[in-house]
Order: sequence, then structure tokens, then C-alpha cells
Amino acid sequence: MSDSNTPYELKNIHLPSNAVWHKCTVSPQERAQLLGQVPRCIWLTGLSGSGKSTIANALDATLHEAGIKSFLLDGDNVRHGLNKDLGMTETDRAENIRRIGEVAKLMVDAGLIVICAFISPYKRDRQMVRSMFHHGQFVEAYLETPLSVCEERDPKGLYKKARAGVIKQFTGISDPYETPENAEIVIDTSRDSVTDSVKRILQVLSQ
Repeated sequence: MSDSNTPYELKNIHLPSNAVWHKCTVSPQERAQLLGQVPRCIWLTGLSGSGKSTIANALDATLHEAGIKSFLLDGDNVRHGLNKDLGMTETDRAENIRRIGEVAKLMVDAGLIVICAFISPYKRDRQMVRSMFHHGQFVEAYLETPLSVCEERDPKGLYKKARAGVIKQFTGISDPYETPENAEIVIDTSRDSVTDSVKRILQVLSQ
């Protein structure tokens, strides 16, 4: 990872001179009131195989059953559409997270609880997304499941390929994962069950 202050090159990105912000009549607060819920962005981060997608899906299903309007953004799924033009370089990873952050912000403004499951290995990228939200809207859940456990699970066979050199720049093996320092929730799925993990997240949402 480079030591530059910005996660990707911004010098060629300019706001069009004719792009003027249009203020909407209906405010985000009014949209949330209509849905009767407090919108949040739940950001699950951790190594591949740590359980992000499993917990995110279980949380989404639990909220749905309770009549709470939520939506799940999963790392692999998003790369099939919105971000299918991006690779796995540091620059592309940063852009991947930036786009997801912007989409998540729009969903929160619409009054939803959006659940994001992304490795998001770099601190500056996660902080960039956090800065998009008002205080309390962004909840970071760090899955600190040990690398040895994640590698043993290896549900997609990615660690095996990374160890064999087939996959380059693989987080935890040939690329770093920067541990969150101030995550609102810390979960180790080698000890905590999916049910218990979801309950812990729900406890934070209820505060």
C-alpha cells in the first residue's frame, strides 16, 4: 500500500461546471419518518472467509422479518454490475469502496438500513466512507476472525489460489489488511455464532 494521502488519483476527476446541486423538497428526515425507522449504514469489514456475507444476509433477513426496510450490498454481487469495470489494484479497490459508500449514502437518505459486506482492507477507504455520513449513521462491524480460521474455511477456494500464486494482491496473504481501531462492533466468528453476531448488531441499532 502506498503512503499517499489520497486513496486514488483525483486530479482527472472534475465536477462539471454545469452541475448544480438541486435541493429536494422531501428531506431525508421526512423519508425516515414515513418509514418509521432510523436509517443506518452497517459496514461489515474483515478478511475473506470471516463471515461478512453470512452475517449480513442473516441480519438482512432478520430485519425484513421484523418489518424493517433494509437492503444488502455484497462485495461480490456489486462487482457483477455497478463495479464490474474495476479490477483488484489498490486504486480500483479504493474506487470500489467509494462507489459503494455513495450508494449506501443515497439509501440511508431514502430512509433505509443498508448493510454493506466488503473486505475494505484499507483504513483510509473505510474512513472516507464514514465521513460521508452524519454522526451515528455509520456503524462499523469488524469481523476479527483469525486468518488461520478464514483460510481453513476458504469457501471460495481463494486462499488456496493465493498461496499458489494464481491470485495476486490477495488480502491477508500478499496484500495487507489494516485492522479497524475504533469499530463500533467487533465480532470473532470462530467463537460467536451467526445468531449471536446478529443480536449484537441489533443491540447497537436499538440504541
